[in-house]
Parts: sequence; structure tokens; C-alpha cells
Amino acid sequence: MSSQQNSAPDTAAVDAAAEPRPRRVTYAAALAALEGAALLAGGLWVLVRGVTGDPDDRQQAVTLGITLVVLALLPLLAARGLLLRRGWSRGPAVITQIMALPVAYNLLKADSMAIPAGIAIAVVALAALVLLVNGETTRALGIKGPGRAE
Repeated sequence: MSSQQNSAPDTAAVDAAAEPRPRRVTYAAALAALEGAALLAGGLWVLVRGVTGDPDDRQQAVTLGITLVVLALLPLLAARGLLLRRGWSRGPAVITQIMALPVAYNLLKADSMAIPAGIAIAVVALAALVLLVNGETTRALGIKGPGRAE
């Protein structure tokens, strides 16, 4: 193909970009960003406490802090992709919600002050999942179902 020949632009992608972003996509992005920010803040807090405090196992605290900071990248990148209406962003966002549900369940089983945190995590994860699998979100992101490739 020479440099003079250009393929026709994907009309579905052009039409999707021209339409305003649905509120459901914006809300899903906000929830993913909230989760990413919480993971980042928690990771930094554990990391700082592990380095400056007196933890039982300094290496374990630093490892946990770094792990949480790295895990925060998944929902933060997904939130950015959702805001930009990238189809790939729904996968990482859904994975984040699925990973949050067992965490919420374990917090709910605890006999401590962790129960309200478990409730909050469960509510955010379930709300985000509903927003992410919604048909309007799927269309806005340009995701086609099985057998619908054209």
C-alpha cells in the first residue's frame, strides 16, 4: 500500500467519538479512579510506615506497600481509558471489581472496625460492575458482542 492510499476511517469509531460520553461511562471511570486512589494511598501509607515505623517485619511491610502501589495502576489506567472511551479499558476495570469482591467479603466476616470498609468496597465494586456491563457502556466503548463483528 503506497503512502497515497489511505484506508477509509472506521465510521463506527468516528460516530462514537462524535457523541458525548454517556454518564454511566463517566461514573464507572470515577469509581475505578476512586479505587485506584485508595489503593495508591494505602500502599504509600504502608510503605512509609514500613520504612519509618517499627513493623514486625520491615521487608514484608515494604513489599506490601510496593505491591499496593503497583496494583493501583490497574484501576487508574482503566479509569483513564474509560474517560477516553477506549474499548480495552473495560477489561481491567471489570477485573479490578472482581478482585475487590473477595476483599470486601473477608472484611465483612471480620469482627472489627473493618466491617464498614467491607460494606463500602462491596457497594463500590457492585455499582461499578453494573455500570461496566451495561449495554450503553458497551456501545459507547465500541465493544461488539460475539457474532457481531462486521
